[in-house]
Amino acid sequence: MTPGTQSRSGKVWEQQSGNLKIHKRTHTGENPFTCDQCGKSFSRLGFLKIHQRIHTGENPYSCDQCEKSFKDSRSLQRHQIFHTGEKPYTCDQCEKSFNQSGDLKVHQRTHTGEKPFTCDQCGKNFSRSGCLKRHQTIHTGEKPYSCDQCEKSFKDSRSLQRHQIFHTGEKPFTCDQCEKSFNQSGYLKVHQRTHTGEKPFTCDQCEKSFRQSGNLKVHQRSHTGENPFTCDQCEKSFKDSRSLQRHQIIHTGEKPFTCYQCEKSFKDSRSLTRHQRIHSFDQWKKEFSDSYSVKLHQPTHTGEKPDVCAPCEKSFRKQDHMGEPLH
Repeated sequence: MTPGTQSRSGKVWEQQSGNLKIHKRTHTGENPFTCDQCGKSFSRLGFLKIHQRIHTGENPYSCDQCEKSFKDSRSLQRHQIFHTGEKPYTCDQCEKSFNQSGDLKVHQRTHTGEKPFTCDQCGKNFSRSGCLKRHQTIHTGEKPYSCDQCEKSFKDSRSLQRHQIFHTGEKPFTCDQCEKSFNQSGYLKVHQRTHTGEKPFTCDQCEKSFRQSGNLKVHQRSHTGENPFTCDQCEKSFKDSRSLQRHQIIHTGEKPFTCYQCEKSFKDSRSLTRHQRIHSFDQWKKEFSDSYSVKLHQPTHTGEKPDVCAPCEKSFRKQDHMGEPLH
């Protein structure tokens, strides 16, 4: 064997032994490379370097299509697939396709029911590691993602991104049925059910269906009697946060609903709606020639049905000139 051949074979052996050494750390749990900023440890020096870019903000890998930057080359490669539209990874159960193998793997768990990521605090299981991490912030209370506009903090980056749209006023998700726009794709999806009539969330107690999972959860409390939202002033409890908010106005005296006609304010929207009928009636009143016509018309605003049929006790708003009730 020539000296050059010995040198090359020695390098190959060193590389192979080095890879073996790194691999063994997956079994031993050894993480010899530690971040001096946050103390997090890694099994490879390369992983540490990529991690440190979180602290420095460095994104050295840029997309030549949209100039978006990334911390590592793999993230860039995954991103570039979005521009090509390529989805090379197909599910053998339902033929749904994905642009990343990891997304396919996660999707397949919807068929198998596998949830390999378990919370060590409460034992709840998840199909994705990211979902587990977000869940764990419930126990820690950690909210590491802060908005630079209002300093509001969030548990994960997606929640922060959704929040930031409120500051920009951007509504990039548009309904193809009525062109109504939304700032979140989830809101669009729920809205589209008003066109399709789809109600995918069904109560297992009474089979009543709902467009949103949150509405189902609130409804189910009518069966369980659960009232998790409690007023800190009087300890009265409610099934949902909106009912609690409406109730708390009683304590604050706040009247946030104002009539644009006369600037009179009300505690709730229903009271405002009832009040606005007065203005609507005043407009109609001008169009009647006599007080009797006004009197006949007035029950259309009040809902009053003063004329009762003696045989069947059915009520009516008015009588015609012959004295017979009008249905």
